[in-house]
Amino acid sequence: MHYLTSAGPLVSLIAGILILVVPRLLNYIVAIYLIVIGLLGLFGGHLH
Repeated sequence: MHYLTSAGPLVSLIAGILILVVPRLLNYIVAIYLIVIGLLGLFGGHLH
């Protein structure tokens, strides 16, 4: 799962640019981020 850790900075950069361009996306980006992190925390250990 090395590609997930290396994708973090890229996803952060894209999200930051999108927030600068369209500030209304902030709520959606934060919500999606929290959902993804929560799902990875709950099920990430069970996927191996």
